[in-house]
Parts: sequence; C-alpha cells; structure tokens
Amino acid sequence: MISIVYGPTAVGKTKLMLNVCQDLNCEIISMDSRQIYRYMDIGTAKPTKEEQRIVPHHMIDIVDPDQYYNAFMYRKDAIEVVKNLKAQGKIPVFVGGTGLYAEALVRGIFEGVPADENIRKELKELHERDPGILRKMLEEFDPEAAKRIHPNDLKRTIRALEVYMKTGKRISDLQKKAKPAGKFKMIILLRERKELYDRINHRVEGMIKDGLVDETRMLLEMGYSRNLNSMNTIGYKETIDFLDGKYDFQHYLHVLKRNTRHFARRQIIWSKRYEDAIRINLTFEKDPISTLKKLIEKAICEEEAISE
Repeated sequence: MISIVYGPTAVGKTKLMLNVCQDLNCEIISMDSRQIYRYMDIGTAKPTKEEQRIVPHHMIDIVDPDQYYNAFMYRKDAIEVVKNLKAQGKIPVFVGGTGLYAEALVRGIFEGVPADENIRKELKELHERDPGILRKMLEEFDPEAAKRIHPNDLKRTIRALEVYMKTGKRISDLQKKAKPAGKFKMIILLRERKELYDRINHRVEGMIKDGLVDETRMLLEMGYSRNLNSMNTIGYKETIDFLDGKYDFQHYLHVLKRNTRHFARRQIIWSKRYEDAIRINLTFEKDPISTLKKLIEKAICEEEAISE
C-alpha cells in the first residue's frame, strides 16, 4: 500500500516528512495543486531547494502559471511517477493538502465529459446576477453532489451543473464508475485549533518577510494575470489586492491570515470523508516521526505481502 500523508496548511507536513523519509528510502510526491506551478514559491510554501535535495520531491514545478492542469491530469502523472520510483526500488509517499488530488487517487475521478466554455460562461454570468442560484440548482439537479461540494466551491459547482446540462446525467452517478489509482493508506495530520491557527499566523508573517509581495509583483510583471486559476490562490489574490491599493498593510495582513485559516478549516472538513484514515494529532503526539515511520513501514509490508 502507498501512504498518503494529508493535512491542512501549516500543520507541519514538510518538516516532519523530511525526517521520516530520510530513514526509509522514501521520495515525496507532492499532493499540492499550487506547488505544481513554476515561479510560485513563497506563496505556496514550496519546499526549498535544500529540502528537495535532502529528500527528492516530485510533481513540483511541472507547469507554468498560465497552463491548464486538473486533478485528472495530476492522477495520470502521479501514477507514472509511482511506477518509475518503484522500478528504481524507491518508496513513494504522497504528501500534501489538496483534497481533490487525494480523492483522484483514493476513489478515482470522472473526466469523461469535455468542457463546454459556453455553458460555463452562462453559469458564471447567472452566478454574478444572482449569487446562490447555482447552489440551489445543484441541490435540485444533483443533491448527492451538493452534499460533497462545499457551498463556496464555485468551480466544482459549475462543473457539476455543466455535466448535467450537457449530458442530462448527474456527475455523482458518473463518478461512481471511477476507480481508485491503487491501494492507499491515508494518514491525516491534525493539531488543536488554537495551535494550528497560531502556526498559520506565524507562517503568513514569514511569507511576507520572505518576499511574498515582491514575488507576486514579479508574477504580474511576467504577464500572469490575476484572472488565472493559479493566481486566484490564497496569498497571491490578497497580495494583488494590496498592490492595487484595496488594503493598507495591516488590513492586508489581517485578511491574508483570516483567509488562510478558513482554507485550513475547509481542508480539515474535507478530511472527515475518509472514515478509515489514521489520524495523528500532532499537538499531543510525543514522537510523531517514529509513529509515521511505523505506519509507512507497515503499509510497505502490506503491499509486499499482497504482491507475493
């Protein structure tokens, strides 16, 4: 079985897994939908070059910010990385906090209906005229999908409605035909809320100190529009608003911390769908490195036993 180490932003995944992987001949496959982009380093909390030297990382810096990339493509590319690592005798471990990427691996993903830009445009315009109407439509046409899609997740709401309008079939029914990418052991890292929020606030301050504003300005000067999906990322979108004069610095700092905390909360809510996952609360875990090593080693042994 392949281990997936999932957790909210700032929970401590990177530092912890660097220690774990060094002793187990593991290499990390990033499961982060923003670290895939080149030039976006500070705002995505991308592992440093030194950290990537200590433990090789994959699925980082693979596309430019203006290139289209989705969970279906991620699954395909990540499976190829797994095959290559296993052929070299290496142990792949997925590490990250993008729930949709985890879902694509563990439960499979449906990608059978091509995008229809006309339908998407109509739905976006409808949302702008009547905020909330798309959610009501989804609850009516596909209540099962509505239960899984967060009310604020406009992108996935539009996709579900697009599929229904184009095919007359519910995306929730079509997704049931999807297959997992393999056998996985899901390990979820958590912390008590106050500690996690304190870590988030500290991380945001560190990002700004490290040059988040300059990095965002550089991306804009390179021609990457704020309308790109990549630039509509927590950290960059608030910084663009700050550069545009929407906030003074103190309000910018407040909004960035608040939005990052809200994002972490959504990541935690997403993780609750994995009822069989092993959960480790790092606030109380005395030796998380040893605990994770044992869990990953056990998953390796289970995979070897199955292959025999």
